[in-house]
This record gives sequence, C-alpha cells and structure tokens, in this order.
Amino acid sequence: MDVVAIMEALADQGVTVLFKADAEQMAERGKPWTFVASRASLREDVLVRTDAASVEECLAVCLPRLRELGFSFPE
Repeated sequence: MDVVAIMEALADQGVTVLFKADAEQMAERGKPWTFVASRASLREDVLVRTDAASVEECLAVCLPRLRELGFSFPE
C-alpha cells in the first residue's frame, strides 16, 4: 500500500492528513502511530483519527471510514 499516494489523493480532495510516530509511546510499547484526516467545509466537517501500534493498523481503521464518507484513494 502506497501511503504517500493515499495522502496525496486525500489532499487533492481537500483533506489534511497527518501521520505521526510518537517516540515516547514507542518506548512504552504503546500505540505510537497516529493518523488524522480532517477537512473543514461549509457543508460538513470531517475528522477521522486513530492511534495504533502500526501504520497498517491505522490505515485498517481509518481508510474504510474515509471511503464511507465518499473519499477515494488508491488501494
């Protein structure tokens, strides 16, 4: 899965996307990865967010939700 292509496709649709790796959480063996996708518009605000143990887990949670909201991106 090409994370950069996904982020670019969402950005082209007006969505701001942030992926973060938290060093403290990683050291504590917590959920160091955060994915946030947001868009503010006059019609509706969008916020999809999760914390997970891996990039793949973040995407598994957030990408289906973004598709439900009508956004498209590469598989």
